[in-house]
Amino acid sequence: MAEAYPAEGRPRRRGRKVLIGFVVLLLVLGGLLVVADRVAAGVAERAIADQVRQEVAKQDAQSAAPQVEVGGFPFLNQVLAGKYERISIQLTDVQGNVQGDAVSVPRLDVDARNVTASLDTLRSGQGDVVAESVVGRGTVTYDSLAKLLDRPGLTLGERDGKLAVTAPVDILGVKLTVNGTADVTVVDGKVALRFNDLTAEGLPNVPLARSLLANYAKGISIDVPLPELPFQLNVRKVQPTPEGLTVDADAKNVPINSAR
Repeated sequence: MAEAYPAEGRPRRRGRKVLIGFVVLLLVLGGLLVVADRVAAGVAERAIADQVRQEVAKQDAQSAAPQVEVGGFPFLNQVLAGKYERISIQLTDVQGNVQGDAVSVPRLDVDARNVTASLDTLRSGQGDVVAESVVGRGTVTYDSLAKLLDRPGLTLGERDGKLAVTAPVDILGVKLTVNGTADVTVVDGKVALRFNDLTAEGLPNVPLARSLLANYAKGISIDVPLPELPFQLNVRKVQPTPEGLTVDADAKNVPINSAR
């Protein structure tokens, strides 16, 4: 008669199933928490986007609907603390106003760091959302910039990293095309254009013609005011690029919205 032995493997298999079930439960709960975290972040992003839209409108500017992304994970921990690592804001098709002329900024990217906002502020839309630091980068179209110079036929562009100009001129009865580049700097929050090296093929070789060309260069060498940027951004640097004049700006302790 064969001797029966106890089934030692059954408790091990049962324990393994319990462990697998526990791991699956943790994964499901973790997934639900991630989903809840992202849903909450989406609600906050929409609330902040609405406040940004109101801020842009206050500055007599227009833009497409702001795109907002709240960085950092987990988001819910940031909600409880009332402080957020990073909030990225993208504004497109921005239209500002400078001395009655529309200035186009196709895209303005803003990155706000260490943003303070209470849960009640995000829920009600009342109160302040304040960023410890904000940096922004936008691009002013060359067409907008040329309109501010108010010279018929003048066009601007980028050439070897410099601001290039082409314009028709009439010097001593001779119709010529002026070409040259400008130095671009920031002076008191304005974009300073200094056209120091203009040439015109066929320019009469007489002192008066050269003087008239120099006067034309001086006439378009001006300080161009920019439209007021949102979030109290101050212009620090400008750089000609193929897309337009890129503007870098920053600010400290900035209200992303205003208390109402």
